[in-house]
Amino acid sequence: MTGRDVRQKSKSEQVVIGNRQARPINRGDVVRGGVMKFAWAALGFGAFATCGVAAAADLPIATPLKAHGPTPSFDWSGFYIGAHAGFGQGKSEATLNDPVPSSTRSTFGGMIGGIQAGYNFVLPSGILLGVEADVSFPNYIDSNSAVSALATGRSDIAEKLDYVGTARGRIGYVDGPWLAYATGGLAWAGDRFVNTSPTGEEDKHLNVRLGWAAGAGIEYAFAPHWSARLEYLYSQFDKANVQFGTGAQYASTMDFQSLRIGLNRKLDWTGGSSPLKSDTVFDPESNRWEIHGQTTYLQQGYPAFRAPYSGPNSFTPAAQTQQTWTNSLYLNARLWDGGEVYYNPELLQGFGLSDTVGAAAFPSGEAQKSNFPYPHYNTSRLFVRQTFGFGGEQEKLESGPSQMADTVDVSRLTLQVGKFAVTDVFDGNAYAKDTRKDFMNWALWAPGAFDYAADKLGLTYGATAELNQKQWALRAGYFLMDAESNSNNFDMRLFQRGEYVLELETRYSLFSQPGKLRTIAWLNSAYSGSYSETLANPAYNLDISKTREGRIKYGYVINLEQALSDDIGLFGRWSWNDGKTEIMSFTDIDASLSLGTSIKGTRWGRPDDVIGIGGAINALSKDHRDFIAAGGLGVLIGDGQLNYRNERVLEAYYAYALNKQLTLTADYQLITNPGYNADRGPVSVFSGRLHGEF
Repeated sequence: MTGRDVRQKSKSEQVVIGNRQARPINRGDVVRGGVMKFAWAALGFGAFATCGVAAAADLPIATPLKAHGPTPSFDWSGFYIGAHAGFGQGKSEATLNDPVPSSTRSTFGGMIGGIQAGYNFVLPSGILLGVEADVSFPNYIDSNSAVSALATGRSDIAEKLDYVGTARGRIGYVDGPWLAYATGGLAWAGDRFVNTSPTGEEDKHLNVRLGWAAGAGIEYAFAPHWSARLEYLYSQFDKANVQFGTGAQYASTMDFQSLRIGLNRKLDWTGGSSPLKSDTVFDPESNRWEIHGQTTYLQQGYPAFRAPYSGPNSFTPAAQTQQTWTNSLYLNARLWDGGEVYYNPELLQGFGLSDTVGAAAFPSGEAQKSNFPYPHYNTSRLFVRQTFGFGGEQEKLESGPSQMADTVDVSRLTLQVGKFAVTDVFDGNAYAKDTRKDFMNWALWAPGAFDYAADKLGLTYGATAELNQKQWALRAGYFLMDAESNSNNFDMRLFQRGEYVLELETRYSLFSQPGKLRTIAWLNSAYSGSYSETLANPAYNLDISKTREGRIKYGYVINLEQALSDDIGLFGRWSWNDGKTEIMSFTDIDASLSLGTSIKGTRWGRPDDVIGIGGAINALSKDHRDFIAAGGLGVLIGDGQLNYRNERVLEAYYAYALNKQLTLTADYQLITNPGYNADRGPVSVFSGRLHGEF
């Protein structure tokens, strides 16, 4: 899975960065996705990585934040970059001639997010003239981008929105820190038309509509280089006409309106000509709030391998390569003494190998269990954290993506409520946790048999409590479970359904080197199916959904990290679950053992470089194994047949630090018996990863 970044902890605790789930995308879309890479390149990672705000509907109510002291006069003239999030809604009228005409009207929409950049010039009168370009992307939930659909006996046509962009002029009036403006100009939208024939074959057409946009907004400068805005935009687009190979003709109209909150960072130029240094560009100018960001591009592929047969959830035996790209922003604010709010918007794009199926130990924690041929917006994290100190010795918490810099009592209670990943709080590990920096394989960055609550992106809603002491910490949490296996819908029967997690972390010293042992117990109460009951009734035809009812699944994790020196560390995980009911969120593993080491490059004069070597052995329970052998499908595996052997993984990487912000990683993985099938493989997976952060 993926998901993610985890809370950066104190000096006595290691930074944890969680991960992400995965399932895929149509491979034919990889090249077509290049249209959007132009937009990314044009506006740059800096635009997204420096700015962003939550949609108003998602943000908790909080008192406004102010920089210390009076706000200096804001100079509105100059270049700026930023990001936005909000709600978009569109309308469409569609007609299908196949050959008899049929028509439909539809309304679509949901959360959106995107980036913008522009230039302002202020006249002595206070009149502001400016230009701005932006691009917005729909939410990751599939229905949010579904524009319209029509079907006949010969055709089943669906239209989806990929992105909306504008290039506009702005005219407004400046009054101190306030700006009111009107805006208008060119608009364009990218959409796709897919015709699915009765045989299941797809005929796809990509289309770009042109149109116009107009709107208005207000903007407030709350710090010397930062401003926030509320903006409304309406766009109307030309009619689209598409003819498919079957002879079907499809035409549709579309308009789109959005209400969005934005955050902009003004780009001053030192001495009038020299560009600002990157550290000053990202300076939030207040100790009440922090901004962090990251971008990760991962290219991954394998050569052809032996496979006498393949099933619906198999690695494709032919050589292939796919890529993912994630861009994240972290906005952290201090609400009051001990109270903080964290917001993490992300733009996610990419494809897992074979649509993120084929191995229980999937090789990329950055791949998504969703189809993202173009970037999709997601509010990956939005939570409130409250810390209560009990006095006594104190320690410093370092600034990070999910932790504001602070000095706190060592003895403290921390409560957290909202949207985040289970692994943000539980199963930390200094050497194997962050797929954007260290190991990529699912069985190495996470405990493979931990079926933690999550949607397809590895996230959920929950509440946790952590009691921290100098030598130990006790954590407990409750999280919403999927309504059904591998879905984006949560079961809202609170406490009747859900996941309960308990973790004890003990800290010790071995030969003067620090170590940590984490023991996790978890229990899932979920609407799930039974492997044995499905096999016992031939009438079910291996459809496990027909046996779904409220069931209990449980397991445990033992997680060890041990430093051997300042530059060398060891890690290991053993995880297990009862293996009687279907996997709800993570992957098809019922028992897993992983071991590895992490080595910094100090000895060869590269202290910021890291070498990682690790391996994992995964197994299925008897019930799970019998179900897959009979031709059943799991979340990630199912070849139609099964010559069962334990799945084994070896991974090695070298992370080369280009500078303090950029790291280039070469990674190799050998997956033996992929999907627990000795008839297939082994598979050699090669990866290249570029990661940047601030």
